[in-house]
Amino acid sequence: MQTPHLDDHPARLLAAQWGEHLLRDRRRSAHTVRAYVATAHRLVGFLGQHLGRPVDVAALTGIERGDLRAFLAERRSGGLANVSAARELSAVRAFLAFAGEASGVPKRVNIRGPRTKKGLPRPVAPSDVQDIVEDAAESASAPWIAARDQAVLLLLYGAGLRIGEAVGLTGAILPLGETMQVTGKRGKTRVVPMLPPVREALELYVRLCPYGTSRDEPLFRGARGGALAPELIRKAVRAARVRLGLDERTTPHALRHSFATHLLGRGADLRSLQELLGHASLSSTQVYTGVDTAHLMDVYRNAHPRA
Repeated sequence: MQTPHLDDHPARLLAAQWGEHLLRDRRRSAHTVRAYVATAHRLVGFLGQHLGRPVDVAALTGIERGDLRAFLAERRSGGLANVSAARELSAVRAFLAFAGEASGVPKRVNIRGPRTKKGLPRPVAPSDVQDIVEDAAESASAPWIAARDQAVLLLLYGAGLRIGEAVGLTGAILPLGETMQVTGKRGKTRVVPMLPPVREALELYVRLCPYGTSRDEPLFRGARGGALAPELIRKAVRAARVRLGLDERTTPHALRHSFATHLLGRGADLRSLQELLGHASLSSTQVYTGVDTAHLMDVYRNAHPRA
């Protein structure tokens, strides 16, 4: 890519403001903000050459599908893989939406992201979990809803909750401690650890929720104040999965599955895992040993001199 026009500073200033918004209001990680702002700068630089004129907010809100296709084509020509291209497109969409809000002219360009191959069922990688959580929150309609979605998704991955268990929590779990009591299937209760990132996400949601957190009321609320429906979380994950180019089997339950698989891979025993997951039978927990065995076989084949 050639050196961008030096007079495209209005758009670059907007990219900086977007980064501040992501960090301050959306509470994105510094790593994510740097990556997103870098994408915005790449888009601005490309448009300066592609359009042959200075890039301002009006140019961003006037971008068309063909312009985005040209941008992605140039990025792909540099060796960008499908999954990375999908993430790049997700960041571009978010930046253009921010530009539309700043100009008062909402703009949404519909363009299908690159297709990705469907692989074997695998646990969701920790980095992909973080991307899903952040992407789902980025698309939320309000900061408190973004905090809500982050908290629910982190409960699935960080505490191994079923989606119904997460949305069924009440204000009775407050104040938060190092553990939390969860009511699962058939009214069976269990105690799960409250990891610091999960607790921090819940505390942020509690601070921002406009409907309060009464002891006997649902902890997680819908936009109008009623109990949060599990389908809203499934919908948020589906949308994030598409934007990120992840496997279609990346679902809220896959986050719970990943919680179990990653613990097993780090040495957790099946009995402890059974208690954490709330399985009535050990046979339900043993399904995860197959995933772990597959991983061990991969290591064996790659490392053993006689494999």
